[in-house]
Amino acid sequence: MAPHYDIAVVGYGPTGLAAASLLGRLGHRVVVCERWPALYGLPRLTHIDDETARTVQAAGDADDALRDSSPCEYLWVNGKGETLVRIPANPDGPMGYPDHISMYQPDVEHAIDKRLRGYGTVDVRQGWAVTGLDQDDDGVTLRLCGWNAETSCADGPRDEVLARYVIAADGSRSGVRDLLGVGREDLGFNEQWVNIDTEWLRPQPPEFAYGTQYCDPARGHMTINIGTTRQRFEFALLPDESREEMTAPETAWRLLRDYHDLGPDDVRITRQLVYGFEARIATRWRTGRVFLAGDAAHTMPPYLGQGACSGLRDATNLAWKLHLVLGGLAPEDLLDTYESERRPHVTALTHMAIGLGKVANTHDVEAAAARDAAFFAGKVPPPPPFPPLAGGVLRPDGDAPVGTLTPQGRVRLADGRTGRFDDLTGYGFTLVTTEDPTTALGPDRLARLTRLGCTMVALDTVDDLDGRHHEYLQRLGAVAYLARPDFVLFGAAADGADLGALVDDLDDALSGTAKAVV
Repeated sequence: MAPHYDIAVVGYGPTGLAAASLLGRLGHRVVVCERWPALYGLPRLTHIDDETARTVQAAGDADDALRDSSPCEYLWVNGKGETLVRIPANPDGPMGYPDHISMYQPDVEHAIDKRLRGYGTVDVRQGWAVTGLDQDDDGVTLRLCGWNAETSCADGPRDEVLARYVIAADGSRSGVRDLLGVGREDLGFNEQWVNIDTEWLRPQPPEFAYGTQYCDPARGHMTINIGTTRQRFEFALLPDESREEMTAPETAWRLLRDYHDLGPDDVRITRQLVYGFEARIATRWRTGRVFLAGDAAHTMPPYLGQGACSGLRDATNLAWKLHLVLGGLAPEDLLDTYESERRPHVTALTHMAIGLGKVANTHDVEAAAARDAAFFAGKVPPPPPFPPLAGGVLRPDGDAPVGTLTPQGRVRLADGRTGRFDDLTGYGFTLVTTEDPTTALGPDRLARLTRLGCTMVALDTVDDLDGRHHEYLQRLGAVAYLARPDFVLFGAAADGADLGALVDDLDDALSGTAKAVV
């Protein structure tokens, strides 16, 4: 009989790693199916934001994961090097991390991999490709085949695993998505750029210690630091340039010399390939018991730095909802709110990334001059803020900005332990108050929160070292706020009398009284 798991995760990139680790942390039996025999070991992504860093913190050792990282400033310049937009680096964002982080992806993946292997509930099966699936009312059977890395085909031994649910995080060319017959909507952005990753052979020059997007109509190109010892360079392919030509080593050295005056004495090339920048969203993210996540569900151009961040948001959204359903604490309908919450959010970010991509890929000289003039005259509005979640598991009505993100500061507990808020309070729902909540809530509500694994933090019993949580409640005009495990504000209580109603509203939302809004 095939081994039985709570969740099977297909794909072991950032999204799959985070999903497997969070679910393993919650005590579930998880199997990971990944065709490649080892972690990729090279950086595909180079940027995360503070929200994503907080997810990394929940899934692994954040200090280990980000040991070669730095706050990242971004410049957008025209073909003459004149600044169009400057996005400064904020070293201390509201989540307790820099709001833009240049990082080395293998460090992040190794830190999460190390953490999840220690739970004892996660079975990582690397070197196995998913070649088929069947599902019924009880679960999903995945048919596996050993993957031959040398021939890039599934021609090894056969096996099967059975899971109650499946998260397909197997990339933009998702085999699971194909098995399900799910199509993708093409949002009309398709560009090809060559990626050249390097390691510095000398101290990183200061002009490379941040990201620069060159919006040059002759050839768009960019560079970004990968932590402090590595550098990425990217160049748009011109109409007469082939993939084969642009992946030749001599082409890389020519581009590095012509655009940045760099040669073999300055850097060592570690990776060179052509990427297709696209914007596509799967037509549905759930098929029965199988959920698409990360690039399997959506891809976007890299100009906003939100592709991998969006995949990590998928993982955090799915993990806690699957946990409640698997534990009998919420009906299965709760899982429908995954797509209804995540699709509008990622679609909005994709359109923002497309807009930035059009700025970076303006090839007409006159159009580029008009673009520059608009920026210099201050006629280009700043990009809109990231949208909040709308509908789904959020408190209805009320004045609090539900669906936005809650902060994380440093705190000191009564026993003297000091650290990041999440590390000391755990992973799950969190009720933060300025007073002891036991009297206002009563035994029944307290018992409901305990069953949900909710941590209650009365700020008068801890030292809020950064003042971040007190300040947040003051901005809300509230005495308490209730955060979901994915750091999203469920709702806030205006006073002690409203605190009980806040918990009741959470119970209603999880039991299906509050319906998702698409």
